Amino acid sequence: MKALTFIAITLLSGAIAGTILGLINQVIVEPLIDKAITIETQRELAASKAVDDLSKQSQYRIWQKEGEIVAAAVLGTSISSLFGIVFGYSRESLPGSNNIKKSLVLAGIMFFVLYLVPALKYPANPPAVGSPDTIYYREILYIGFIVVSGITALALALVYRKLDKNDSTHQFKKRIRIPLIYAMVIIGAYIVFPYNPDEISIPMKLVVDFRVASALTIGIFWGLMAIILGSFWDNLKPSKIINDSDTERFKK
Repeated sequence: MKALTFIAITLLSGAIAGTILGLINQVIVEPLIDKAITIETQRELAASKAVDDLSKQSQYRIWQKEGEIVAAAVLGTSISSLFGIVFGYSRESLPGSNNIKKSLVLAGIMFFVLYLVPALKYPANPPAVGSPDTIYYREILYIGFIVVSGITALALALVYRKLDKNDSTHQFKKRIRIPLIYAMVIIGAYIVFPYNPDEISIPMKLVVDFRVASALTIGIFWGLMAIILGSFWDNLKPSKIINDSDTERFKK
């Protein structure tokens, strides 16, 4: 594959999907954030705490919403860089009759490993949940769980490639063992990692709505990125980014 073509379709896929994510969030996620901020502001006023000028706060939210679209595009580009590399190396072994289907399969796996599994331990919360004093601690825990899930999945994928593909009995066993090992590691991490230290002090319905909305929009992002990248790949028909000998060594 020509390096420039690969870079272009990979980054463009993420930028487009990320921009759409930012636009969707304006409709689905941002209204829930506004509700959470309103609750937090009312609570501070009731406690006679100093609150920034409400007009300035409103202007800041407008700026924040507009900036979210750009931020989502940047985030999409970053994620697609990783996604494109993984897809380029694993495309031949992914199920599917075309590159869109193959890309969707990989996106589903990565969405599960890098978002859904960590969210079971550390689900997304709106701004009104969480103390500013614990934000870095919570981020470390969340990123740590993503790293455990991602590295475990990658290591098991490499092991899967190493096993004998010609032995149908062995093939069946490894299809059971690989997910089982991943599940055991994640269960262990779930037990070892501490819980979120912050209590939820706003209506649980709002928190649940926010979590569901966040998972929905992120899922849409992964799906769109996969479809766009797969479409580019099918239409441009790029050659392999690595030569055949490297591919053979990678598959062994």
